[in-house]
Amino acid sequence: MSTPEDEMTSKHERTAAGTPEGTATSPRNDTRDTHPRAHCAIDTDGRITFRLPPTTTPEPRLLLRLRPKKGRPETTLHVLGLESDRGDGHRHAVLEPHPVLDEGRWDVYLLPEPGAERRRLRPGLRDLRTLVDGHLRERPSPVAVRIPYVTKDGFLALRTWRRTAHAEARAIGVEDRALTVTARLHGAALDEDATVRLRLRGTDTVRTLRPRSDGDGRGFSFTAGPGDLTADGGGAGRIWDVFVRPTAEAPPIRVARLLDDVADRKHVHVYPAIEADGSTFRPYYTVDNDLAIEVT
Repeated sequence: MSTPEDEMTSKHERTAAGTPEGTATSPRNDTRDTHPRAHCAIDTDGRITFRLPPTTTPEPRLLLRLRPKKGRPETTLHVLGLESDRGDGHRHAVLEPHPVLDEGRWDVYLLPEPGAERRRLRPGLRDLRTLVDGHLRERPSPVAVRIPYVTKDGFLALRTWRRTAHAEARAIGVEDRALTVTARLHGAALDEDATVRLRLRGTDTVRTLRPRSDGDGRGFSFTAGPGDLTADGGGAGRIWDVFVRPTAEAPPIRVARLLDDVADRKHVHVYPAIEADGSTFRPYYTVDNDLAIEVT
């Protein structure tokens, strides 16, 4: 789920949300900005702690709102109590790993007191260091991911995914007129009859490839060449979405890259194109961080 304000990631947001070292980050200060700021830190279990300045109201709340699709009313809210710290009076709230949040984008608000007008929060320090090596930890089903990030207009939000199973894309190699993808399954395991499926977007056309398994039932790789991406006989302007089917009877699982500190990957990870047989092929990540291949 994405909106125009988040589809294009600003240069400052890319720096803050996707620093290679995963260090704590903070936006530039603006003394004219009256929106309150919230620091946040996330641990390896997905637990997020928010910290806000002292408030003058006795019962402040932190409000998370699932951003609705365009033209739809908001339907999903999650409210957290803000406890007072004994030392300096700052307020903190903890978003536990459970219940798992619905997949989408959650805007973060301060609700000064019950019935009061909610206020969007600006980001303070965001400590995302535990997310950098998130792909190294095995994830059970359902696979739940949360990444605090800064929207294009400078507010604090959470990007969340919730999937029964997930195939995490890792290395993507573009060479020898072919595309090679290395990935790892979470919440499922590969069987001997596992397949990779390339589905031509907007059609029923599917190309089936045989993955190479690492032998542990989780890691795998596959290679797609020009013949796999032009076999439908269509012209340019096509997009192939990438899935893996771990068994012949299992539903396809989207191949994506979710398990690190980058909330919006489309304009951050850009890959070179392959030119072959009069067409150009380029792997890319969608606005939902799913892997796709564009043919032009």
